Amino acid sequence: MATSGTTTFNLDISEICEEAFERAGIEMRGGYDLKTARRSLDLMSLEWINRGLNLWTIEEGSQTLTAGTATYDFPAGTIDFLYQMIRIDDGDTNNQSDSSIIRISPSTFASIPNKLTQAKPLQIYFQRTTSPKYTLWPVPDDTETYKLIYWRIKRIQDSGTAGSNTFDAPEKWLPALTAGLAYYIAMKTPEAANRVQALKSVYDEQFMYCASEDRVKASFQVVPGGYGVF
Repeated sequence: MATSGTTTFNLDISEICEEAFERAGIEMRGGYDLKTARRSLDLMSLEWINRGLNLWTIEEGSQTLTAGTATYDFPAGTIDFLYQMIRIDDGDTNNQSDSSIIRISPSTFASIPNKLTQAKPLQIYFQRTTSPKYTLWPVPDDTETYKLIYWRIKRIQDSGTAGSNTFDAPEKWLPALTAGLAYYIAMKTPEAANRVQALKSVYDEQFMYCASEDRVKASFQVVPGGYGVF
């Protein structure tokens, strides 16, 4: 029996919206239907951020530090960051070295007596504002060349206005995406009110499947009597 030989199936925004309307038992007619569905898609992408970590939204970044400068901007769209380290002599095959830097809370940062102390940074304070920033302590000095290496959680991109766009998520999330959009559409469409609970159940189930698969699968070993993870 012949098969296609391809593994490129995907849906663009228009097709996702059509599928969602069909599941809600509604015919997608005009441009407004696509507009309101895209708005629901963008709201749902923000909901996904609040549900927890999505691995495809993790991105490595770096910032060369300037002596005497403590505060730096994260790239636009940064939601949070997961891990960070200070790198000395970046690119030097003989001397490059990485060391951990500890994330501290606003109250801990506020309690530091002298925030102008200069040395190798040991702590980082994340300011979760509309324009996310981070502040290092001690303030970088000029005895070494420092670079901050970090892994940030970035915001899922908007659906945009072009129906031919694809959604900013791996294809394996399409079942959860279409199920969720069908639920969102039904919630705001009176004639689909009788389908809301059923669509919500399907959405929650599909999201659970995707989220449980979308996790780090690295092995680890717990050492009795200690806290080491290898």
